[in-house]
Amino acid sequence: MTSKIKITFLGTADQIPSKSRNHTAILLNYNEENILFDCGEGTQRQFRKADLNPCKLTRILISHWHGDHVLGIPGLLQTLASSGYGKVLHIYGPRGIKLKLEKTFEIFGTKKELNVEIHEIHEGVFVDEEEFFIQATKTFHGLPGLAYSFVKKGLVRIDREKLKKMKIPEGKHLQNLKEMKDITLDGKKYEWKDLTYKEEDKKITVILDTLHDKSLEKFSEKSDVLVCESFFDDELKEKAEEHLHLTCVQAAEIAKKSHSKKLILTHISQRYECDHKKILDEAKAVFKESFVVKDLDSMEI
Repeated sequence: MTSKIKITFLGTADQIPSKSRNHTAILLNYNEENILFDCGEGTQRQFRKADLNPCKLTRILISHWHGDHVLGIPGLLQTLASSGYGKVLHIYGPRGIKLKLEKTFEIFGTKKELNVEIHEIHEGVFVDEEEFFIQATKTFHGLPGLAYSFVKKGLVRIDREKLKKMKIPEGKHLQNLKEMKDITLDGKKYEWKDLTYKEEDKKITVILDTLHDKSLEKFSEKSDVLVCESFFDDELKEKAEEHLHLTCVQAAEIAKKSHSKKLILTHISQRYECDHKKILDEAKAVFKESFVVKDLDSMEI
C-alpha cells in the first residue's frame, strides 16, 4: 500500500479575510513531509482549527511577498520556537526573500531560537528527494513570484500478492526488484518486471497571484490537482488584468490546456462571499472538473 498525498486548505480568502475565510495557506502532507504553501495572517490558528500540529512542518514555500501571503510567518515561527521545534525548517521563495525574512527575524527575534534555512530559488527543480521533487516557475504579479509543483515520483513497487502466490520469501533479495534487477532463489530465476508494478507520478500544482500566461499551462501539464487563484469572474476580466490576477475562466483554461485532472479554485474575491455559483459555473463551462474550496476543506490523492 502506498502513501497518499493530503492537501488541507487552511486559508482561501482574498487579500482581506472574511468571517468564513482566512488568508491564504495550503498544507501538503506526504509521509513525513509537511509543506506549507504561503502563510497568511492567522495561519497558525487555522492549524489548530484543523487539529494539525504546526511543529510537524518541514518546509514553507512562499509565492510572493504580499502581506496576505506572508504575515502569518512571524507568529508561526514564534510558536515553533516556544514549542521546542527541533527540526531544520526550510523556507523557499523568489528573489529578495532572504533579505525580507532576515529583517523579519531581526524584528521578532526568532531566528536564534530556530534552525531556519532560507533558499532563494528560480525556475526548475529545487528539491529532489528519493520519492518526490518540487519545482517552480515564475508568476506575473508585479514583483518576483513563483508557482510550485509537488511531484510524487512513480516508483517501482513490489507486488506482495505475487510474492505470496509464488511463495517467494521476504529478505534482502527483494531490494534487487526495486532496483529493476532479476533475482535467483534455489536455482530459479524470477524477472523483476513479473513481481513489481510501476506507480504513476502524482502532481500537485499551486498557482497563486498572477496574470494569465501560457507558460503556466506548460508548467501545470498533467497535474492531478491544479490549485489556482480565481479572483474574479469573466465579466471583470479587465479588472483582473488591472490588479494582476486571474479570472475563474482563465484558471479553467489553464487546467484544460494543461490536461490537468482536477481544478481547485481558491483566493476568491470576497464580492462572491455569499454566492460562488457564478465563479463555479463559469469555470465548469470551460473545465468540468472545477471545484471551489472553503477553509479547512481537505482532499487526498
